[in-house]
Amino acid sequence: METNANNPSPAPAAEPGWRKASTSNSLAEVHRSVHVPHGAGFFRKMLAFAGPGYLVAVGYMDPGNWATDIAGGSAFGYTLLSVVLLSNLMAILLQSLAAKLGIVTGRDLAQACRDHYSKPVAMTLWALCEVAICACDLAEVLGSAIALNLLFGLPMIWGVCLTTLDVLGILYLQNKSFRWIEALVVTLIFSILACFVVEIYFCKPDAVAVFKGFIPRTEILKNPEMLYVAIGILGATVMPHNLYLHSSIIQTRKYDLTPAGKREAIRFAVWDSVIALSTALLVNAAILIVAAATFHRTGHHSITDIKDAYHMLAPVLGVGVASTFFALALLASGQNSTLTGTLAGQIVMEGFLNFRMKPALQRFLTRAIAITPAIIAIAIYGDSGAGKLLVLSQVVLSLQLSFAVIPLVKFTSERAKMGEFTNARWVTALAWLTAAIIVALNVKFLVDYFGISTLLTSLFK
Repeated sequence: METNANNPSPAPAAEPGWRKASTSNSLAEVHRSVHVPHGAGFFRKMLAFAGPGYLVAVGYMDPGNWATDIAGGSAFGYTLLSVVLLSNLMAILLQSLAAKLGIVTGRDLAQACRDHYSKPVAMTLWALCEVAICACDLAEVLGSAIALNLLFGLPMIWGVCLTTLDVLGILYLQNKSFRWIEALVVTLIFSILACFVVEIYFCKPDAVAVFKGFIPRTEILKNPEMLYVAIGILGATVMPHNLYLHSSIIQTRKYDLTPAGKREAIRFAVWDSVIALSTALLVNAAILIVAAATFHRTGHHSITDIKDAYHMLAPVLGVGVASTFFALALLASGQNSTLTGTLAGQIVMEGFLNFRMKPALQRFLTRAIAITPAIIAIAIYGDSGAGKLLVLSQVVLSLQLSFAVIPLVKFTSERAKMGEFTNARWVTALAWLTAAIIVALNVKFLVDYFGISTLLTSLFK
């Protein structure tokens, strides 16, 4: 019989479809803490479930996504808006599956991996996931530091150190109520959106061209340079930590644990995901539209760096505050993403290891691991080291993504685990297709990044 370090009594028998029984709640301090009104109408219940989707949406508009959107817009105009749309549809599907896994099984994705796989496999997945979360946290830290540097001239190294303080804010808000964290995230998301609405007003894009940009074109596949940027947009969209995060925070809702209650919870969770991720779509599309209308239209086709975009906006548009709104949106994006990244770190550690440490200690540890390479790189290479690390963080995330997507699709497609809530055949087929596309694009991105294709070509000449 297995025993839990926190509970010496024998562990319960394994449930059907699982190697091990579930022994703990995900994010126990806020588990089922948000009341869902019984007998309320559709909109009241939708408001009760609204929140987790927005915490997840943050990962789809983080500083790591900005570079690819800016590069795509400046180099190819509005053409890659169709890729942004496709990325968002993939994200909605996978995030909906993550929420369903949490609602139906009572496990987050990390707990599901622990209870399904052997200990060596689970520990390997945990190690990979921790590396990915630290890489993600690194990108958010750098994004915030760049924004502070642009807005206030604060040296990058001090900006990186300053970002550790937001951990205290998370702890304060979570002690008040998980809804406070959700409210802050939603406020920051709509602040980002508002900043880009202003930017779009300043740059006055061609509305017809924008509409056409959402229509897929074969040109994307035929043009190698365009395809490469498209792969960057697709590959950097679905973040592995978001799947772990969503499957956990959906369980903060106190829904009925009956089949009918779970079915209703899934329905509202999907609505929450669709609405929140549509907001993320608007933000990402807005970044690309601003880059296209500002830089591509004026012949500045090689703008790929966030700092270059900031410095070029005001002179090109002739509006002094354009750059300020851009930097404010970047700061909000970085702060939002660090909020969810630290939560994901706690979920992964507790889920894979069934081990809890004080949330404050765990979050400071995660942030310390993230800022250490940033401080070293900036100290050695100066501010240019931040840009290199930002790219490297996306490579690390690409490496880990398949290890989160494949288990998620596998678990939600197994009747032994999901019962009547097993994915329909068409959903399973679409999910596996999505997983295959994401994995293939990330593999290609990594092959190109490390120059493996060039090496193989030279070997077999």
